[in-house]
Amino acid sequence: MSLFAQLHPEWQVVLEKLRTDIDQIDARVDLHNVTPAYSHIMRVFSQPISNIKVVVVGQDPYPGVGQAQGLAFSVSSDVFPASLKNIFLELNDDLGNQLRTNGDLSDWADQGVFLLNRVLTTTPGDSMAHGDFGWQEITNEAARILGEKKVVAILWGKKAQELQAHFDPALTIKSVHPSPLSAYRGFFGSKPFSRTNSILVSQGLTPIIWA
Repeated sequence: MSLFAQLHPEWQVVLEKLRTDIDQIDARVDLHNVTPAYSHIMRVFSQPISNIKVVVVGQDPYPGVGQAQGLAFSVSSDVFPASLKNIFLELNDDLGNQLRTNGDLSDWADQGVFLLNRVLTTTPGDSMAHGDFGWQEITNEAARILGEKKVVAILWGKKAQELQAHFDPALTIKSVHPSPLSAYRGFFGSKPFSRTNSILVSQGLTPIIWA
């Protein structure tokens, strides 16, 4: 199934004008040397636009073999990258829940959290290897569409904050990235999960169960 065919029909409609760009990226992807697996590259876009109420923006897939699964920050293994460990530490501190032990964030996506990386593929073992593939144009347009929908935007780090112009400032939660290099400079203590739920409740929407 082509990358464009992997999109939910609602996304196919709004991204039709970028189909040529997506097809060009498709032609550059090496099916045998890419992460996430080809069938999961567009997984985030399998979620219908009408269900989305929160967007979390990441940079590019985890390069570790078998880790990336097409949702930003989410992993299918029980070995957590350092940034995900820090996300869970902040989640625990923010909401007072037991420390989350499941790195698969599919349950967040199922509740309407759109886990979008700026670049959707890389070469295993090599971060940002596909930074010049043209993914940014696709993900910029996705952010613009979601901004018009008035979703809550969680923007961690400079790469994510490049998209902040697309989102309502009153619905935007931003801080430094949760990586070990920056987490202690403003990510820890930023309380993005409780703040997001407060906004959702104020909009009459169901809060996210993050734990």
